[in-house]
Amino acid sequence: MEDDQAIASSGPIGVVAYASLAERRARTLKHGDTFAVLDPNGDLLTGPGSADGLYHRDTRHLSRFDLRIDGRRPILLSSIVRDDNAALIFDLTNPDIGDDRGDTVLEHDLVHVRRTKFLFEATAFERISVRSFATVPLELSLRLGFAADFADLFETRGARRPRRGRQEPPDITESRVLLRYAGLDGRERVTRLRFEPAPDAIAADSATWRLALEPGAQRVLYVEVACASGDPAFSPRANYLRALVDARRALRASLSRTGSVSTSNEHFDEALARARADLAMLATDTEHGPYPYAGTPWFSAVFGRDALITALQTLWLDPALARGVLRFLAAHQATEEDPARDAEPGKILHEMRHGEMAALGEVPFARYYGSVDATPLFVVLAGAYLDRTGDLETLRALWPHIDAALRWMATHGDRDGDGFVEYERRSGSGLVNQGWKDSHDSVFHENGATAHGPIALCEVQAYVYAAKRAAAAIAARVHRPERALELEEEARALAARFDAAFWQEDLGTYALALDGAKRPCRIRTSNAGHALFAGIAAPARAVRVASTLMSANGFSGWGVRTLARGEARYNPISYHNGSVWPHDNALVAMGLARYGLKNEAARILDGLFHAATYMDLRRLPELFCGFPRRRGQGPTLYPVACAPQAWAAAAPMALLGACLGISVDPGRRVVRLDRPVLPRFLDEVSVRRLPVGDDRVDLTVRRAGEEVVVHALSRPEGVCIETVA
Repeated sequence: MEDDQAIASSGPIGVVAYASLAERRARTLKHGDTFAVLDPNGDLLTGPGSADGLYHRDTRHLSRFDLRIDGRRPILLSSIVRDDNAALIFDLTNPDIGDDRGDTVLEHDLVHVRRTKFLFEATAFERISVRSFATVPLELSLRLGFAADFADLFETRGARRPRRGRQEPPDITESRVLLRYAGLDGRERVTRLRFEPAPDAIAADSATWRLALEPGAQRVLYVEVACASGDPAFSPRANYLRALVDARRALRASLSRTGSVSTSNEHFDEALARARADLAMLATDTEHGPYPYAGTPWFSAVFGRDALITALQTLWLDPALARGVLRFLAAHQATEEDPARDAEPGKILHEMRHGEMAALGEVPFARYYGSVDATPLFVVLAGAYLDRTGDLETLRALWPHIDAALRWMATHGDRDGDGFVEYERRSGSGLVNQGWKDSHDSVFHENGATAHGPIALCEVQAYVYAAKRAAAAIAARVHRPERALELEEEARALAARFDAAFWQEDLGTYALALDGAKRPCRIRTSNAGHALFAGIAAPARAVRVASTLMSANGFSGWGVRTLARGEARYNPISYHNGSVWPHDNALVAMGLARYGLKNEAARILDGLFHAATYMDLRRLPELFCGFPRRRGQGPTLYPVACAPQAWAAAAPMALLGACLGISVDPGRRVVRLDRPVLPRFLDEVSVRRLPVGDDRVDLTVRRAGEEVVVHALSRPEGVCIETVA
């Protein structure tokens, strides 16, 4: 996602990796602009390469938070994420605790500690229950140590800063601690910790309770950590209970907006439920509607490309998400040139950050436009949203933004006037590569030499083609027939140019890119599959591309690799040069299904499903390594992959939708399934509460021998279900 997402990097953009996030089994929570990364005990233990912390708007408001019983770290019993992501639950017990002479004064497993944590409205809430199972009275101390380094998110990713702001003296009362930081950007950032009951001892870095427990007795403590100052009207206990009710109510409302899926496979249902809960957690309510933040820990922020692709993947189940994404990105579309931000009129936002480094310009991402594909994808999503919903009112409001995006593609986007959209960063601090594979080493020639710009990526031309066709359909609906005809002709001409310049007959696929000298990057990559997704490929070309993608060098058994085995720079442990990305595979599968290659799409769904069965919480991560699938072994994890990640969470839904061939015609009020197939691990799929205008439809798809049959479970009057065999 970011330039130079490397195993080691000293720059402000990359992610330094001293340890694997998967190895630590990190637990995450998110609500709005706040997220937390904790260890399996529920603690925050920062150190080199650690992402642990409570973050709000790109600043770490709590960098250490650890629980000790008589000075000892408790023993982990279990670490549970609720199925709906509403809370984390940690069950702990005491270790053997000795005195100064080495005698055991408290045997292990006599004290049970349960920590329940959740986030709501920029506040972390925690309930700590301590129960004795000893047969005699116990006296013990429970200590919470804490600290707030107020590090910028890019600092936690490895950036080094010559200067930082100033830590202010703490403000301490009998049950509250305020930790303050005066930033170089002129903003004060505050962390407020409150405790109930009041600790027996409190300091700037700890709170300690001395607990006397009779056999079977229980004590309950409440802790509230807010990323703000001020004194709330209610106690931590009352706030905990109020926030718990409100958080669950908001989550139920978010989940009720979307359709849901259940199947004949229990493990796949678990993966789908986790994905649905992850998307609900990552979606942030904005004034324009819901918007999916890209992923935790590194990308819990607005990203244009990620949100657009996530919305495309989930459109058949949740069109409201697409509407929120379109409206938000339209509101933040560039209106002027700014080389430092790679901004040009009509361009769609790449990334938005709120931290101190972004405010000071130490990183360019306060409002950054350095992606070449977000702008055409914005138009593609607008067209797909109109097809899915018939919401012409929203599209009329969006038309000026669509028109501005089209003008950008024709002017600033086509840097050398050859009819292709290219990129080349305009500032030394911007991203070197600006497609979805934006690592510094992801665009190169067959001999491994780096390609130099301006660079025209294969998939970007395909997106532009799809954008022109989508805009033509929108123009016709908003009474601009001449513009519609013009755009259709431009799309046809682009398809012909694309085929002539990018097709590589001997490779059986499209070149990754054209460099600044118009030389093709003749390597086999997953990018060509996006040409199928966008529909720019001739049918005969699509069959050849599919064969290349699904070959043993292209398909690992778990999914299509970003770069085929055997190519220069192939490395299955790399970020973009041989790894497997679920969202990439979903777009490839959607493209295969578009050309009727449903069995190939089902193979991809089968591979990714079985990969998910080996993943913690059945959660597909941002990416995993591209090593070949071997019997009895799971996939190899990538060390700093984000999880949850929005477009990875959306991938199973997109893959299933592609296999079912499901679409909605809102004008005719028809749900259509085009040549549906089921992967080999599924015999039945039920789709419930599928939105069709203001109505909801329930249907089931079942395997019947070699055929697949569709049954309506419930449908409102006037809604039809059609199946194309």
